[in-house]
Amino acid sequence: MTSVSTEPRNTDGPSPATPPTGGSAAQRERRRRILDATITLAAEGGFDAVQMRAVAEQAEVALGTLYRYFPSKIHLLVSALAREFTKDVDRSAVRATPGDTAHERIMYVLNRRTRALQKQPKLTEALVRAFMFADQSVTGEIHEVGTSLTTVIARAMHGTPTLGEVTEEEAAIIRIISDVWLSALISWVTGRMDEQDVEKSIDVAVRLLLR
Repeated sequence: MTSVSTEPRNTDGPSPATPPTGGSAAQRERRRRILDATITLAAEGGFDAVQMRAVAEQAEVALGTLYRYFPSKIHLLVSALAREFTKDVDRSAVRATPGDTAHERIMYVLNRRTRALQKQPKLTEALVRAFMFADQSVTGEIHEVGTSLTTVIARAMHGTPTLGEVTEEEAAIIRIISDVWLSALISWVTGRMDEQDVEKSIDVAVRLLLR
């Protein structure tokens, strides 16, 4: 059966929306400050608070420089979301996910990330809205988010931090789990689900898919 790589792309590498950052410490630092500023503004005021000029001022970069890195606030916020997920990828690479079964391990990583997002509702609202509004110009950043989710869930599924590939069937299952999780998160942001409903929805989907 076809194998699918679960190794994440270099988050400091080139993408359609950002200049290459791997070759310059100054570029990496500038990009970090921009994303830090984006997260700070979103956490304080939600989606509407993330304005390009405000981000540039907070990050202490010229507005033109900001636009060279990120053409729009959607690029900014989806990139910030991708960076948040990279933390889970890094964590899963150094230690095995707790749990005796694939279901327990997958629920552990998804619940941990969900609860972290729910602690910052304005930030989460901004990140989720940006993800929903993203078009083809944000393909690279969307791919980064998807790759990170795939990597974390695949490692949890197999119970090992060293997993490099999953089968095509496993990749399909992971995509469905990711879609259910994102859908539940959107429902929470829009007030259609509470925290318990989100966890229950994800739990049912994972149980059914892993049968």
